[in-house]
Amino acid sequence: MALKLDFRPFYPVKLPNGRISKISYIRHPGAVVVVPLISKDKIVFLRQFRPALGKYIYELPAGTLDPNESHSVCVRRELIEETGFRAKKVTRLGQVYPVPGYSTEIIYVFKAEGLTAGEAEPEADEVLSKIVMNKTQVRRMFRSGKLQDAKSICALAFCGWLP
Repeated sequence: MALKLDFRPFYPVKLPNGRISKISYIRHPGAVVVVPLISKDKIVFLRQFRPALGKYIYELPAGTLDPNESHSVCVRRELIEETGFRAKKVTRLGQVYPVPGYSTEIIYVFKAEGLTAGEAEPEADEVLSKIVMNKTQVRRMFRSGKLQDAKSICALAFCGWLP
């Protein structure tokens, strides 16, 4: 499904100091990111092609909220679409503002536990593969600079996987 964003160019806002400023920003419906825990020491990662970057990056399953969709439903939907796993339990860990300088987007961070395997159902524009990693591999990838996706780094920090 194509994401519909509301771009607001040169929107006037009154700042806390009383001045009026014209800003441009994107109104975003929000998104989720999920840490799929196979065990206490193993998670599911994705290697996903990102056309805007022109390359593959490593990231956790994530996606944009559909209109009127609850966060937990979105987590479960994205988990199935991108990994094929179904979760017995999803727990909200927090939220982050990924780009507060130009977007209203909030990414809600979850962990998923009690996973059962199934077939992934990626959308037509998703080119990805799933990879199971342990905590040592994830930390090594982070320290070496191979893990660059901000939402995934934040989610891993919420779970205590990154120092």
